[in-house]
Amino acid sequence: MNLDSDLLRAFVAVAETGNVTKAADQMGRTQSAVSMQIRRLEDMVGDALFRRGSRGVWLTRKGEDLIGNARRIVALLDETAASLRTAPLDGPVRIGIPEEYGETVVARALGAFAKLHPRVEITVRFATSGAQVAALNAGELDLAVVFEWEDFCDGELLMVDPTVWVTSALHLRHEERPLPVAIYPHLGWCRDFALKSLERGGIAYRIAYMSDTSGGLRLATLSGLAVAPISRSNIPAGCRELTVAEGFGAIDAARVVLRRNPGASGPTVDGMAQAIREAFRSGSEG
Repeated sequence: MNLDSDLLRAFVAVAETGNVTKAADQMGRTQSAVSMQIRRLEDMVGDALFRRGSRGVWLTRKGEDLIGNARRIVALLDETAASLRTAPLDGPVRIGIPEEYGETVVARALGAFAKLHPRVEITVRFATSGAQVAALNAGELDLAVVFEWEDFCDGELLMVDPTVWVTSALHLRHEERPLPVAIYPHLGWCRDFALKSLERGGIAYRIAYMSDTSGGLRLATLSGLAVAPISRSNIPAGCRELTVAEGFGAIDAARVVLRRNPGASGPTVDGMAQAIREAFRSGSEG
């Protein structure tokens, strides 16, 4: 069986929108043309791929069997087309990223970038926002993703990611008084934002755990050792945000900002900035 990539692309569009009309609009085609492509694909596989209803369509068992491979094929075709359109870059680029986004945004950004530009030498630094800004100002970084809480700069806003108090879903440490908390040992932000938010709420607390990394705070929370201040987008599975109704609420309104060394220029730095931008965008949409 020789599956036409255009048929698979139409199939994926209909599956993801749940509506033939929306899929047709997305693809810039008529509804009848997309419906015909779906019928041709169903004839080729010998079975219905969608069930039709008044509110749209949904995958049959056969459609569910096909959708994973269809998405991979379409993604590979798009990636190949992009690589043919994009001139490969080379040279070094140095970036600073908060540890919180190491397993999500960094992996996504570097994976996409490295496929298009395998000759680029990438250096990544994980550190606090203060250390990243200092390195940027010293010319040691080309790009830095930092948290900003009060002093907003002229950097590019990537997302708003408030810090919240997080507790294990399996433990009730948040009900204890004094409240056991896990914090960073560099107390500037913790004192001015995290601990002060507890004091404003009249919540007595004790320092139960300290860690230099956000991973350490997540571990303390998951194990039920303490509650911890964690970015909302990084709450680990098995944990939950403590709400206003429980006496907590958001600690800050942290903005995640992309800053650039004024002396860093060229297509390689531009390309990495775009990869970081797209990785944050796709992460927030996901």
